[in-house]
Amino acid sequence: MRILVVTASKHHATDEIGDAIVTELRASGHEARRVAPADVRDLDGIDAVVLGSAVYMTQWMESMRGLVARLGGELRAKPVWAFSCGLAGVTATGTVQDPARASAVVRQIDPIDYRTFAGRLDPTVLALRERSVIRLSGAPEGDYRDWDEIRSWARGIASELRTHLAEAG
Repeated sequence: MRILVVTASKHHATDEIGDAIVTELRASGHEARRVAPADVRDLDGIDAVVLGSAVYMTQWMESMRGLVARLGGELRAKPVWAFSCGLAGVTATGTVQDPARASAVVRQIDPIDYRTFAGRLDPTVLALRERSVIRLSGAPEGDYRDWDEIRSWARGIASELRTHLAEAG
């Protein structure tokens, strides 16, 4: 199957999750590639989609919200999985307190599965204003992404797609 992994990422943490998903999908025999929302014109020739966005102030990034607004009908007609990436609810110990928090955009596309992955906070890549906001909010620095969880989720997508192919054939 041809799978499009679309990620909206400001500081590349979400893109890196998308790359890990692409790697797992390819290892399972699927054609997969990662693109930014602005690079998606339509979904012609695409069999399934994985959408992932960084979350800021409980919202998916504007570029992903725009993609869903433009192609919502096409997305609802295909198998779609979705994930969010961010530090909302991450405590100083790295645990995620509220993993079920989802953007209203996610509910619009009604994905087969939705996950929230903890993100990464690297102050060295932030602009001065962003660093100030982070200091005031008390968000913990570090990389809290659980790569085993991410890869396992991607393998689950690949497995579900194999089942879908077997039922369609």
